[in-house]
Amino acid sequence: MSRGIAAFLPAFVLVFAVSLAMPAMAQATPEAAPTGAPAQTEPLAAPTSNVDIENGGTTVTANARGVSIVSLFERADPLVQGVFIVLLLASLWSWAIIVNKGLALASLYRRAGKFEKVFWSGQSLDELYSQFSSRNDHPFVAVFISGVREWRRAFERGSPSVAVLSGIKDRVEKAMTVTISREIDAIERHVGFLATVASTAPFVGLFGTVWGIMNSFSAIAARHDTTLAVVAPGIAEALFATAMGLLAAIPAAVFYNRFVNEIGRYANRLDSFSDELSAILSRQLDEKAR
Repeated sequence: MSRGIAAFLPAFVLVFAVSLAMPAMAQATPEAAPTGAPAQTEPLAAPTSNVDIENGGTTVTANARGVSIVSLFERADPLVQGVFIVLLLASLWSWAIIVNKGLALASLYRRAGKFEKVFWSGQSLDELYSQFSSRNDHPFVAVFISGVREWRRAFERGSPSVAVLSGIKDRVEKAMTVTISREIDAIERHVGFLATVASTAPFVGLFGTVWGIMNSFSAIAARHDTTLAVVAPGIAEALFATAMGLLAAIPAAVFYNRFVNEIGRYANRLDSFSDELSAILSRQLDEKAR
């Protein structure tokens, strides 16, 4: 038994050594080189932005053009150009009204404060009338003069009787009411134009937008091309018309609301002064009545 094992052991060791050496030999064997066609490189994709290529001899340069208001106006359809001009004039006239009315309201409030300070300084009505009758250039002064003038007419033939006091008071109040209405109308002059621009300018711009889009589709139909170079000019004109409409409408709407509020506050202040003056004149009529 021991002899058989001793004879078998060297053969087993030899087989095991050969089996370990075969994978190493297989890995060391070099692989064959590829026999297919050489790899081809694909061309780069074209740029997506609009680039103008200028060929100057052997040198090729690329210039990217920026979009300006002048270029949009020059390329626009004549009808769209007319829309641009109308909106531009409306915007300029609106800003002229805004500046003028803002300065005028500031002056009215400042002069109203000065007049009320003088009115409540303790001077008599006759002294105030003599002082301000020669420079009737302010709504508060106009209301004061109209009321006092009607009040003084009641004393032209002496002290009025008690029977006519109510009629005199009504005439004084109506004179001041008419003066207030006339002065407020003068203050509100041209403010309505801002409301018109605020409500109509977006629709005028929308008309230019629709017309520009129609031009874009017409260009597509004529050239049978839907590239950005064909569609973009018309769309740019359309969007620019919308922007012009909003540019004219937004300031007009903002300042119209502001001026309406300021004029309303001034009118309430003028009405309060009229009521106070009416009460003073009525009291003096009662004191001087026969």
